[in-house]
Amino acid sequence: MEETAKLIIGVIGAGTMGSGIAQVAATVGHEVLIFDSNSAVLARASDERKKSLLKLAEKGKLTPEEANAIQNRILSSESMKILSTCDLIIEAIVENAEIKQKVFSDLDSLVKNNCILASNTSSLSITSIAAACKNPSRVIGLHFFNPAPLMPLVEIVPGLATDPTIVKKSVELMTHWKKSPVVAKDTPGFIVNRVARPFYGEAIRIFEEQWNGLPAGEKGMATIDWAMKEIGGFRMGPFELMDLIGNDINYTVTETVWKQFFYDPRYKPSLTQKRLFESGRFGKKTGRGYYDYSPSAILPEAEKNSELGLKIFMRILAMLINEAADALYYNVATCGDIDMAMTKGVNYPKGLLKWCDELGADIIVKELTGLRSTYSEERYRPSVLLQQMAKENFKFYN
Repeated sequence: MEETAKLIIGVIGAGTMGSGIAQVAATVGHEVLIFDSNSAVLARASDERKKSLLKLAEKGKLTPEEANAIQNRILSSESMKILSTCDLIIEAIVENAEIKQKVFSDLDSLVKNNCILASNTSSLSITSIAAACKNPSRVIGLHFFNPAPLMPLVEIVPGLATDPTIVKKSVELMTHWKKSPVVAKDTPGFIVNRVARPFYGEAIRIFEEQWNGLPAGEKGMATIDWAMKEIGGFRMGPFELMDLIGNDINYTVTETVWKQFFYDPRYKPSLTQKRLFESGRFGKKTGRGYYDYSPSAILPEAEKNSELGLKIFMRILAMLINEAADALYYNVATCGDIDMAMTKGVNYPKGLLKWCDELGADIIVKELTGLRSTYSEERYRPSVLLQQMAKENFKFYN
């Protein structure tokens, strides 16, 4: 790659993610060119960035001059031709494989030969997207987390044909952008959206069962959220977080990961999740999700039962650790990158593999074995790696 500061960065899609990525690149001094076919979306994105930068200036994190300079480094157009001079283009549009492939095919014939083409996809195959290009070796995944200007994690995902030098350059560039890059194998969900699935899925399962006398309705959800925050130290509970992310997004990612893993029961979506999706109860953005966010609504009180809370926490944590261990076993990423992805990408209180070391792999295997015995489901099968570690009293970090 050329001298970093001189790189011209292209962004496709002026939605929340695309606009945020553009702001990140412009903040470190790049000229940024945004393409979106919708002029109203471009205008709205510009207005929102301006407000965001002004707030940063008011807080003293930028001078007014710096905020103005960042805004001025971002140019937008309704024509894809604006991207023809770019050195790196990051696509941040709808999570639809066919649409992304069409965009990458169009880009492939428009841009210069040494331009790197990246997708911000959260769960789709980079190899599949790259297959639409004559030169798939220059295609890579750069998955930012929302909001991009604030969240430090970027998952770097090479496809089957990606040139290894592009991986190295991407890591260097994201570090220059003051991000925390991790490299992940091109498998469904990469690191975060794979490992985090039980945080949501197992919480819903516990709620559906009214497990161990859990209260019904919103009080049950609030109790699970309380357990994960009070006992586990998570910033938000699973139902709160799903409502914040958007149940449309969360359900789509869950279903995508499940299908791409050939319907592995560990990732199976729930009917509760599907019904919320079908009803348009997407969470805070629609005023109703698992909880009611209407002005007159009263948020439910949790049942603060420490014994029940500990059981809920251990069941969900065991599933999360199992998923992290399996990701390591199948070489999705390194031990350090898996833990950093979960702490930097979704604000977990500590890395899951480090957490396993503290508790002991035998404790986690015992929890999972008990669940598997109770339910007779492959959903609860302990990772081969965890079972080996439990037998040999081995730790992830020595």
